[in-house]
Parts: sequence; structure tokens; C-alpha cells
Amino acid sequence: MGLDVAIDLGTSRTRIFLHNKGIVVDEPSVIAVNLENESIVAVGQPAYLMLGRTSARMDVVYPLSGGVISDFGLAEAMVSILLKNVVSSKIGMPRAVACVPGEITEVEKRAVVNAVSGAGIRRVCLIEEPVAAAIGAGVDIESPHGAFVVDIGGGTTDMAVISLGGIAVSRTIKYAGNVMDDEIIKYVRRRYNMLIGKRTAEQAKMNIGCVVPGVIEGTYRIKGRNLVTGMPMWVDLNADEMIEPLAEPAQIIVDNIQDILEETPPELTGDIYNDGIILTGGGAQLAGLAALIKNVTNLNVRIADNPSCCVVNGCGAAIKYIDRLNKPDGGVNPITDQY
Repeated sequence: MGLDVAIDLGTSRTRIFLHNKGIVVDEPSVIAVNLENESIVAVGQPAYLMLGRTSARMDVVYPLSGGVISDFGLAEAMVSILLKNVVSSKIGMPRAVACVPGEITEVEKRAVVNAVSGAGIRRVCLIEEPVAAAIGAGVDIESPHGAFVVDIGGGTTDMAVISLGGIAVSRTIKYAGNVMDDEIIKYVRRRYNMLIGKRTAEQAKMNIGCVVPGVIEGTYRIKGRNLVTGMPMWVDLNADEMIEPLAEPAQIIVDNIQDILEETPPELTGDIYNDGIILTGGGAQLAGLAALIKNVTNLNVRIADNPSCCVVNGCGAAIKYIDRLNKPDGGVNPITDQY
């Protein structure tokens, strides 16, 4: 008995979708390793909770960086463990759909394929993230109608104009959630002489992060180490303070959206003018970002329902396209490669 699976192997989170079951795994893309014997200690949320809290004998890492695999062995181990937690060993997994950023090399694609096939999957099909995000956001990708999707993840922001199941114009930039976290760390260090970790920065961004004044209120207490005295300290950040570290990454995303619009064929530009821009990914929920894009482009901007899961839901919906591969009458097919 076979069970088709879809995998969103993201820089920040890994999500797994099983056919007829939906999303069964939604975990941080983190793995903890015992350095003494190189054994795996924890994967996913348990490993994420260890970030910044380990001894010298243990290392907690993200095996993906900038949307691509940076540590193949750990990425393969992470996928294998997460799959085994939800799928019985008695059930075969002959086919999988995995998503990849829109602009990566063949070597980087092969690394994703090898990491997934190493978990026991015999046939791997790839779909580009913005196409998967469009499907997950409810876009009819088979129609001759242009749709502009911007997927803001942890490692990359993928943006593409999609029509007839393929990409007309696209761009992938490494300005996304992780860069925003790094900018928050730099701001707190510069403004308060305090060192905080990536996990603290991410939590601050999720709670009070914004790029437009007045769209969110409140404060968030961050704790870290005073760089002058070396002693523990805390600071209450307010929402308007977050604009300074987040403004530059947000503006770079907006600038690239403008560049894509300038490169889009006129007929598709007309469709985008009517329908606007669709935001997906965890970064789409950053307060004020949609308003900023709308102010600059003069286009309607819509945040998809459940934006964080659009890519994996789109991958899951793309499972049906596997059967159309290599058929003369298969019609539009968003799957780009099969291995």
C-alpha cells in the first residue's frame, strides 16, 4: 500500500502533508546533535526549545540556510525522523512532491531530492514555492490568467507572476524572516548595549513587529546580557521601535516587487491590476507590510488565508498532478522536475 506525501522543507519550519489526511507535521527545521557521539538528540520543537541553552557537548542547528540545504546529513536525518513519526513503517511512500525556491541551482535541487529520497521515498517530484503558494492560496493556476504571488518565508522571499501553471516572471531574494531577526539583534545591541539570541528576536518580531507606524500597539519584554557589565538585563521594546530594524528588509522586498511588475508582460500586468498581489508565508503577517506594498504599488494586496501553510497545502494539492506526468493529454502541470 502506498501513501503519497508532500513536503515543505523550509528554512524555518518543515511541514509534511499526507494525501487524504492533510498537514500532519508542522515543526521548526531544527535538529539537536550530541557532539561526543554525533547522535541525534531531538528534532523539531523539542530541539527549538534548546536553542541558546545547550552545553558545549551539544549543538543545535538549522540544517537549511537561505532556502537551501547547508548540512545535507542533518537535513536527511531530520526529514527521516519527522516522517517516521507520522507514517507507519508498514506503509510504503513511493511518491512525494517537494517544494524548492524559484531560483536555485541543479545541485541545490539534487540536494533536496536526495534528502527526501533518503527517507525512503522512491520518486520525488519538485514544484517551485511560489507556484505551490498560489495553489495553496486558492489560485486557479491552470487558467490563462496572471496571478502575482509573494511568498515571504524564513530564508527567502519568492515572488512570481504565474499563468497556465508556470512562471512568467520570478525572483528569489534572501531577505526574509531570518534577516529581519538578525536586524532586530543588531538594533538591540546598538540601542541598548544588550545581546539577545535569535529565538528572542523572532518572538519579538512575531509579537510587536511592524513596518508602518500606528498599526500595532504594545510592548514586548526581551531579556539578554548587558555587553558592558556582562550581567543579565531586560528591556521593554515598543512596537514603533521595531520599525527601525525592519524597515530596510521590508523596503528591499517592496523594491523587488516593483522590479517584477516592470518586467511583467502587459497582458499579465492587466490581470494583476484587476486582482492585486497575494501575500503568503509567515512573513506576510508582519504588521503593516501589506499596507506598505499597497502604498508603493497602488495595487490591492491580499493576505492569503492561513498564509504560513499555503506552500505545503499547495504541495499537497499538487500530488494529483503526478499521475499526469508523461501523458500527452496531461494538460497544465506545475511540477517542474521528477527524479
